[in-house]
Amino acid sequence: MTDYSMALDPQKIPRHVAIIMDGNGRWAQRRGWYRVRGHVAGMESVRVVTRLARRLGISYLTLFAFSEENWQRPAMEIRVLMALMRSYLRRELTEMQDNQIALKAIGNLSQLPERVRRELEETIAATAAGDRMDLTLALSYGGRSEIVHAVQSLARDIAAGRLKPEDIDAARFSRSLYTADMPDPDLIIRTSGEYRLSNFLLWQSAYTELYVTDTLWPDFREAELLKALETYQHRERRFGLTQEQIEALEA
Repeated sequence: MTDYSMALDPQKIPRHVAIIMDGNGRWAQRRGWYRVRGHVAGMESVRVVTRLARRLGISYLTLFAFSEENWQRPAMEIRVLMALMRSYLRRELTEMQDNQIALKAIGNLSQLPERVRRELEETIAATAAGDRMDLTLALSYGGRSEIVHAVQSLARDIAAGRLKPEDIDAARFSRSLYTADMPDPDLIIRTSGEYRLSNFLLWQSAYTELYVTDTLWPDFREAELLKALETYQHRERRFGLTQEQIEALEA
């Protein structure tokens, strides 16, 4: 691992890091290859980043692996992505268990092919005892759909008499989201230089620090993650308060 890690303050490691993994297709096309070659190369970045996040003590790592909009891509590319997902789950199971990493998934998982969904469920069950880091894959995920799903759930509770409208606040709403069992992300990293959230964790990112790099995902490895974390550690997170108020709370 690069010595760049020496610049990090271990007391300021973010608890939850989320990553929009973008640029696989462009990485391959710049080399005159089919887009799927980029997805294969991107899997190694997933492996490297997960290992480093675990070593650094990041408790929650969420990876935007496949969006709801991605279903509109060419059928062949989707088949390759689903095959890569199954391969990843099989290959990484032992390492996740050895490193006490619990795999989780968020999104409209019913849209996944049955074989992928079954492999995912089996891996989640097999790693459930992991208590050092939660690795969450956002699959067939869309932030707006997640919010609509939460609203529908709350509406059903109201209709059934289990909940009053006035009882709904931000905390109650958050508990109806896919991410109910994890904290909001402290840092969202986006690769490939695009300055947008792309429908990712819309509710949860209200006070999240954003970091954008021109690096394409297959080239995003240890040094890139460490650079993002060092940048994060130099940010002031005030959550709407003044600096004087924060200093008074810390005193």
